[in-house]
Amino acid sequence: MLEARSIGPDPGDEEILRMAAEERRILVTIDTDFGRLVFVEQISHLGIIRLPDVPAQRRIKLIEEVLRQYLPDLAAGAIITIRGERIRISKPPG
Repeated sequence: MLEARSIGPDPGDEEILRMAAEERRILVTIDTDFGRLVFVEQISHLGIIRLPDVPAQRRIKLIEEVLRQYLPDLAAGAIITIRGERIRISKPPG
């Protein structure tokens, strides 16, 4: 696990996404801008888990559950968004 803030000043969402892909990491974020980078800008990635409305105390449990159930989808480049109890899987373009 690597936190973006541990690499220094914020390099921006595009660079964070690029770094995660290069290092073959799944990106976990509360930021909703990464979907635009993938679907509009078509920036490659290795899977994204978005938790925009999930309280901090629930995130770890949900991430573990998502990884256990949806790892093949993430490996195929899906973006998984969790809002409340709802899990949405967005497949990559193409």
